[in-house]
Amino acid sequence: MSERAPALSPSRAADFKQCPLMYRYRAIDRLPEPSSAAATLGTLVHAVLEDLFALPAASRSEAAAIEMLVPRWERMLTDRPEYAALHETEAAEDQWLGDARERVRTYFEMENPARIEPEGRELLVEFQLEDGPLLRGIIDRVDVAADGSIRIIDYKSGRSPAPAYGQKERFQMRFYALVVERLRERRPALARLLFLRDGVHIDLRPTDEDMAAIEHEVRAVWRDITAAAERGEFRPKKSKLCGWCSFQALCPEFGGTVPPIDADKVEAAVGVRPAR
Repeated sequence: MSERAPALSPSRAADFKQCPLMYRYRAIDRLPEPSSAAATLGTLVHAVLEDLFALPAASRSEAAAIEMLVPRWERMLTDRPEYAALHETEAAEDQWLGDARERVRTYFEMENPARIEPEGRELLVEFQLEDGPLLRGIIDRVDVAADGSIRIIDYKSGRSPAPAYGQKERFQMRFYALVVERLRERRPALARLLFLRDGVHIDLRPTDEDMAAIEHEVRAVWRDITAAAERGEFRPKKSKLCGWCSFQALCPEFGGTVPPIDADKVEAAVGVRPAR
């Protein structure tokens, strides 16, 4: 299987803006990171909501979704046996599954899936910006109304951000709105994030200003990424978020040593080779 072309996704753009060295370790070196219970819970809930829409509309009940959780979790354990180490005791696993059930219940307070027929679920989208990066991502759900209006829906298993924050989430919404608009030659009427921990949603109704701003931003981020790749240097950027980083042992801000960069990996990920 051939490698995918270098591209920019919302998550990798956010990584670079947070810390270029973290971006390098994830996007270029592709270093393994330990699974977390929180991230795996999100994976489980996303999978159940995707499966839910495979059922006939009349069968998309809260009870049916909750019944899917344990079988889907068992399938995940079969595919990824290392997930078994996420929970030290059976009681901890039961509590974790209880948290997943609460996310599903909250989803049903926010939407009635029996009234929705998605056009796409876990939809891979790609668009090549002229003289810019290839944009790539996976949209949780795309709905298209009878009049052709488009809604982009994304599920978040965590809590909604405080009003002063949420820049990462808004960037993602605008990013996907831009890609969908370019692919379908029609601007989405709505991009909505559903936060399943606290039942809050954030809406974006994209404007000309939103589309111009996000295109400018993704081009600027990609220019910065390619400049770092040409230098062969992705510098660390210390912040309050470092406490959640998996790469502290390889970060000079924490006494670690950055390994030599692999020019072939840089070229594969970014499309340019380091000058040195």
